[in-house]
Amino acid sequence: MTRRLLLSYLALALLVLVGLEIPLGYIYARGETSRASQGVERDASMLAEVTEENIEKGRLDALPDVVGDYATRTGGHVVVTDKQGIVLADSDPAAPTGISLAGQPDIARALNNQPTVVTATDDAGRDVLSATMPGSSGTTVRGALRLTYPLDQVSTRVHHIWGALALAGAGILAVVALVAFSLARWITRPLRTLEAATVQLAEGRLTDPPDATEGPPELRRLAASFTHTATRLQHLLKAQQAFASEASHQLKTPLTGLRLRLENFEPHLDPCAHPSLEEAVGEVERLGRMVQGLLALARLENTATTPEPVDLDAVLAERVAMWEPLAAEQYVALDITGPPAAQVWAIPGALEQVIDNLLANALRVSPPSTTITLHRAPGPEVHVIDQGPGMSDADRERAFDRFWRSSDSHHDGTGLGLPIVRHLVDASGGRITLNPAPGTGLDARIQLRPVTARPRGPRPVGEDFGSRRPLNHRTPAARRG
Repeated sequence: MTRRLLLSYLALALLVLVGLEIPLGYIYARGETSRASQGVERDASMLAEVTEENIEKGRLDALPDVVGDYATRTGGHVVVTDKQGIVLADSDPAAPTGISLAGQPDIARALNNQPTVVTATDDAGRDVLSATMPGSSGTTVRGALRLTYPLDQVSTRVHHIWGALALAGAGILAVVALVAFSLARWITRPLRTLEAATVQLAEGRLTDPPDATEGPPELRRLAASFTHTATRLQHLLKAQQAFASEASHQLKTPLTGLRLRLENFEPHLDPCAHPSLEEAVGEVERLGRMVQGLLALARLENTATTPEPVDLDAVLAERVAMWEPLAAEQYVALDITGPPAAQVWAIPGALEQVIDNLLANALRVSPPSTTITLHRAPGPEVHVIDQGPGMSDADRERAFDRFWRSSDSHHDGTGLGLPIVRHLVDASGGRITLNPAPGTGLDARIQLRPVTARPRGPRPVGEDFGSRRPLNHRTPAARRG
């Protein structure tokens, strides 16, 4: 923004200078040419009177001295003719005399008592001012005088004034640039501090609040308002984090005690009430898992961290090795296919949690003698493909909603597993979608960012997501949550 403000100030100053200096330069150039033309005309008239007097008195030998002296002093060129147009004197010693110039238009007009002042080009190709005056007394014309004056000196003076104007304009622009830079820095300083504070706030902390004492009044008010908002937001986040931390301890104890008391009722209940007791215990366990999932989501949304390079191949091999014994108990095979993948950006521990939750969901619905495939694809992508019953289009659209469970699922799921997975993938800078698998089953497609790509900014993530156990995992018999 500083650069844009500086350029706008300089553009405005340049526009003003151009609007002033160019007309001024043209006026000066015209004035110089006009003064030179008037001077040549005046000198030609005076010389014409002097030469006419000499011609009248017959002092023709004095003419070369008169015109030569003038040419020496001024640098002009003077030619004098008699009334027939015959050259009597020329300030150029090398020029011939005695030749007739009566056929030249300006000499012919002067012999008819008509002066001429024009801008012309001499024999050397130079621009000159030419003034041709009659040497007359009343109506009697005794000769003509032509005075030519080169415009080189006039052009030099005009060029000097253009150079002076350009130098003055450059100096003014330099001063304007210095003042504009200082002003732009003063205006944008609160914005820079606001930007730094915003970055800090995005990382979950605000150690250096923006300066609300410098800059324009509007930006000072904005900085003060931002500081107030950020302070209140931090207070609310700390309160929510404190609640999540305290609730994670306070809720576990009563739920554990409630489960133990329900189990202690078993010896004292009629056998026909045991199924209801087991259902009650199961609901208490599901409530505990739901509380754990909610607290995990709260920490996920309130904490920020930055993606780091992760070896995708190593994570897949490690998670498959951990889940293979459990899968073997259900007669389900785990298989990794596809070419080796490059390193990807991921929140620390997030990729393990994502694979664990997807494998847990796949095992819950995989029939015996089937295979769960973890397929690596360019992008990089990871596909977790099962051979279960799959999901309808409507179910796939709602699968990432909190607390949603498919209509054919048992009641021991919490509906928080896939939302947590989506948060982890989003925080890592990736994307997850659910698609029908070939034939039957579900294809959970995870698109990740390669390490060659620039990582995204800090994303919120929960502090418990570095653990190896899936947040929503209970037993292989549980349905999708």
